[in-house]
Amino acid sequence: MSDLSKSTVLVTGAGGRTGQIVYKKLKERSDQYTARGLVRTQESKEKIGGDNDVYIGDIRNIENITPAIQGIDALIILTSAVPKMKPGFDPTKGGRPEFYFEDGAFPEQVDWIGQKNQIDVAKAAGVKQIVLVGSMGGTNPNHPLNSLGNGNILIWKRKAEQYLADSGIPYTIIRAGGLQDKEGGVRELLVGKDDELLQTETRTIARADVAEVCIQEEKSRRRFCVSNNQGEDSADSGVEDDEGNSLAVEAALSMLKFYKREISPLLPKSCRYVPTCSEYSMIAYKKYGVVKGTILTAWRLCRCNPLEIDDELVICKLLMLRITGKILSQSILKKKLLHDLTGGSGFDPPRWFDETTPPEQ
Repeated sequence: MSDLSKSTVLVTGAGGRTGQIVYKKLKERSDQYTARGLVRTQESKEKIGGDNDVYIGDIRNIENITPAIQGIDALIILTSAVPKMKPGFDPTKGGRPEFYFEDGAFPEQVDWIGQKNQIDVAKAAGVKQIVLVGSMGGTNPNHPLNSLGNGNILIWKRKAEQYLADSGIPYTIIRAGGLQDKEGGVRELLVGKDDELLQTETRTIARADVAEVCIQEEKSRRRFCVSNNQGEDSADSGVEDDEGNSLAVEAALSMLKFYKREISPLLPKSCRYVPTCSEYSMIAYKKYGVVKGTILTAWRLCRCNPLEIDDELVICKLLMLRITGKILSQSILKKKLLHDLTGGSGFDPPRWFDETTPPEQ
């Protein structure tokens, strides 16, 4: 028999990066919660510990998920379709990467039908609260994320949100900014509504902070967007680590075109590093993909021969830094750009930057 003083909470999508954190936090607070998880595969179950409270099920099938939902007090929905980059993309040849969704895993099937099924089963089971984690950007039907794999992912997410709001079940809808694998509880949380945070520089949030908000909101009823205030600690990476982040990819491709057109012809034939900047760039793109590869290339160029380059190349490098600022923290860029212009060492590179060889993943 369950402890009546504790809430039994099911986390769906518990095998995902954010879902794992929520499930772990609930398990750590066993005096307050009885945790359950729902994952898609046995492999995902084993990855998060393989306990008997982790169920395997397909959210597209109501019968599959009913056993996990029966007897719970609250449901935290963290399931989401995930776009994948088509293989064979070569950023050195220009163009844009293409994305696709695996068969059966399109946003309509996962973010609409799958979430609708969870809501319907939860309502039938008498669940007292649902926390649904969505994404900022849903107010704009032309948002770039909707074009990924022609999936209209934000449109389907928004439809599921409205379905939950109309269901009669007490709910909280959390529209998170770009998710980052960073330590939680470090930066201030900012709360807004209807994508107003997208008009600011605070568009990202640590997964750990989203996880904590999910748990804290388990007994409230509201809809809001959430992101982190961009503190100094954001300079180490500043990008969403998923290659599916179309905005980061777009900025990186913009910088790559600028590099090929304006900077590459100006690079000296000799370089104090081995491999050369061009060779380094090729290695970085192949190893990390277009986003991180572009950031690594920019940092390498900004470290190469800082006292021997002519003024024209200095300006080109600074322009590259400006474009990199679309990916890195804008606040850090603004504070440090003048320092770069006067010949200073500039702001600190990402932790995974190495001047001579792109680090192993």
